[in-house]
Amino acid sequence: MKIKPISLLLLSAALTAGCEIQKTDTAGSGPAISKSEAIAEVNGSLISKAALEMLKQDIAKRAPGQSIPEEKLVEELVQREILVQQAIEKGLDKSPDFQTRLDAIRKSLLTQALLEDYLKTNPITDEDLKAEYDKLVGQESGSEYKARHILVKTEDEAKQIIAELDKGADFAELAKKKSTGPSAAKGGDLGWFAPQQMVPPFSEAVIALENNKYTSAPVQTQFGWHVILREDSRSKNPPPFDAIKEQLRPLVERRKVQEFIAQLRKDAKVEILTPPAEQQQPEAEAAESEKPATEAEQPPAAEPAQPATESAPAAKPAASADTPAAEAVQAVDEKAATATATEAEEKADDQ
Repeated sequence: MKIKPISLLLLSAALTAGCEIQKTDTAGSGPAISKSEAIAEVNGSLISKAALEMLKQDIAKRAPGQSIPEEKLVEELVQREILVQQAIEKGLDKSPDFQTRLDAIRKSLLTQALLEDYLKTNPITDEDLKAEYDKLVGQESGSEYKARHILVKTEDEAKQIIAELDKGADFAELAKKKSTGPSAAKGGDLGWFAPQQMVPPFSEAVIALENNKYTSAPVQTQFGWHVILREDSRSKNPPPFDAIKEQLRPLVERRKVQEFIAQLRKDAKVEILTPPAEQQQPEAEAAESEKPATEAEQPPAAEPAQPATESAPAAKPAASADTPAAEAVQAVDEKAATATATEAEEKADDQ
């Protein structure tokens, strides 16, 4: 795919506007180089071969598979050098706004460099990855079940449904007609699920059943009364360690970086000089807010929370995405695609 010069210029602007600076060889802004190390000269300033290689790496990283002729890249660096020289001539590099932004970029780069250095000197080992794998497999291994259910409001309704089933009624048809849950349209089909995905009374009832058997007594949960048909069961076989260990690496690296940052924060002497927002409230406003509300101003009584309409997978604790230095942690690959969790997470089709 070819890119027009103006598009390339916009691309390079986007590359340098964030947290990375492309070095130029304008006088005073980069190391001195010889003509043998340069690819072009602009008004007496040399552009290095290293600058060209860095631009190639940036484009390869941000636009994989993009093919751009080298002469266009050289022209891009020439245009950039001309713009840099013009900006310096106008004294824009001395402006307070530029200096503030430059300092912010410098700190961002230093932060990224520190985290990269930490991971380089404290590499993730196969033992680290295996420990993560064992933890995930421990959560996902075991048996899983395929079941249908009919959810109703009262025990008597559930008992009546069981009586109809005892007389030979079709479970799926009864679910379509009488179940109050979202799965009614599918004949009560819940698909495959692990026991921990359902509330305990429901899971315990499913485990106690044999395949193709339904509960002889209604099962009560906080969602109502259930009649459950267990259709099938199977052992859940997680993928082998070697097949997914590289998918686990970003997750382990991220956690390691978070622990490193947390330790640095703990060891640092920090004094927060800005008071909490609520302490900045003017006294008059604070006094006003403390006045008892009149009857007209009293907020309406909170309505009781509505219960969920159906048994739902138990919530799994999510890996924390919060870090003390979010911008820094973004430098570490965040793609923690854990194949072991995918199938279980897809079983929320009865919400």
